[in-house]
Amino acid sequence: MSLPPLYALRAFDAAARLGSFSQAAQLLHLTPGAISRHVRTLEVWFNCTLFHRHGPRVVLSDAGRALAAELAAGFEQLERACAHFRQQNGELRLKAPSTLTMRWLLPALQSFNEFESSFRVQLTSVWMDKDSIDFHREPFDCAILLGNGQFGAETHAQRLFDEWLIPLCAPDFPLAGQDYDVIHPSPDRRDWRRWLQRSGITGSQRLNQGKVFDTLEQGNMAAISGHGITVGDLLLSQSALESGQLVTPWPQAVATGDSYYLVWSQRSTRSANIERLNAFLQQRVPLLPTSGVTLLPEKI
Repeated sequence: MSLPPLYALRAFDAAARLGSFSQAAQLLHLTPGAISRHVRTLEVWFNCTLFHRHGPRVVLSDAGRALAAELAAGFEQLERACAHFRQQNGELRLKAPSTLTMRWLLPALQSFNEFESSFRVQLTSVWMDKDSIDFHREPFDCAILLGNGQFGAETHAQRLFDEWLIPLCAPDFPLAGQDYDVIHPSPDRRDWRRWLQRSGITGSQRLNQGKVFDTLEQGNMAAISGHGITVGDLLLSQSALESGQLVTPWPQAVATGDSYYLVWSQRSTRSANIERLNAFLQQRVPLLPTSGVTLLPEKI
């Protein structure tokens, strides 16, 4: 055998986490003596001391701490693998950014779940400063992410639609004299910076001013309430523009070079279902307006 007994490893892991043979015994429904014997089995196997024993009190040795750290990561991976296969095949776990979810994905998934009877999509909407996914550590089968299409080794990425930035404000927001408040929908103020650089409109002096939020959705809501001019995603703001909640004080829409992608692992056992979801979403991507906006493509 190249591995020591799994039950001994599990007993050691519990004792290391809890710092007590008695508590580990309660957790695993064993006796403290059994935990002690399992630990001793490992000490003989590895030819080292894993715990320093001080009567009923036990303290991890240096070797014990090193083994405990490795085992914690290993058991976590095993638990995720078991949970994945224990889960019903009728559910696909999807991660997506919050603004995309509110402005496009929710109604699209509602239609999908009504259309598709063999499985359902379980959505988790999260705030991400930089859109990313780690399929080894996060409990998702796929994700919709904003980026350049490179989301890590061993991933598939199918482009859905591009990001176009455009200024937005309430219809009655005063622009006289260019004395207006700026709303930044990202803490690093990158969206206004990218729009100003590409549009050629002056205003870089305002980058260090204004109100700062975490998401495009928060920026849009602040603008709708009359608190200033935000820069938002043209496609994700179409419903607010069509309803008259927002208008474009300057009609230049700037392509950032980023796009929204459906992303999943090349090793996924649910690729067929993910591809069915992708085909459905491709038919419902928002379309660019044909009038009223000047589109400035990304500079090559």
